[in-house]
Amino acid sequence: MSLPNRPPHVAGVLIVEAIGVVRMSLRMLFESVPDIEVVGEAGDADTALDLVPTVRNPSTVVALVGVELGGSHDSFWLIRSIRERTPQITILATGTDMRPTAISQALFVGAHGFVHKNSSPERYIEATRRAANGELVLEGLPRGALGELVQAIDHQQVTTSVLTPREHSVLVAAADGLTAREIARRLGVRERTVSTHLNHIYRKLGASGRVAAVTAAARMGVLTLPASEVLEPIASADRLVAS
Repeated sequence: MSLPNRPPHVAGVLIVEAIGVVRMSLRMLFESVPDIEVVGEAGDADTALDLVPTVRNPSTVVALVGVELGGSHDSFWLIRSIRERTPQITILATGTDMRPTAISQALFVGAHGFVHKNSSPERYIEATRRAANGELVLEGLPRGALGELVQAIDHQQVTTSVLTPREHSVLVAAADGLTAREIARRLGVRERTVSTHLNHIYRKLGASGRVAAVTAAARMGVLTLPASEVLEPIASADRLVAS
């Protein structure tokens, strides 16, 4: 089965796998694709996190994180850490653990999707492309598993957990009516990083802008809704800068 012709969405993949033979297999798989480069590989979370700052053009890179990573710095710690430090990187959790709780936890801490390691090579690569293109990917789940995944945890708990601490800080600052530049100054990060966080927040909350995101977050209990007179400064900030 050949992959359909399409413009490349992924420039590189960062492979994080505890099992050496799996790392080697994935490297060989992606090296067979002419438009995808393996930009790094690691067998543990700490090594992987050290590699993240060395990645060029992080917005074009997908980190494939095996959920089998154990220890105090496990796969979930790594996913959250990457999202907080370099939110431009797309993260795709991968593994053989089909428990809804394991997959849900990976999504809650910041993964953009999950792909089962038993997926065919073609579907594995396609899942990586789709994740890089902004889709929520759930590849290789057995029939009926999606319903179990949705029912695994109460909706409000899911929504609250999905926002990383950094994203929550950005949302709180946005609720104060700050522009992206002002949020960046308050949090000590780059303005581009703030914009990336805002885009992630909008996608997670199904919002089209700051007012909608703040309102949705308040409805779900993620933060306290500002007084009605505060909503106009938020809307003004939304108009002043690109979301």
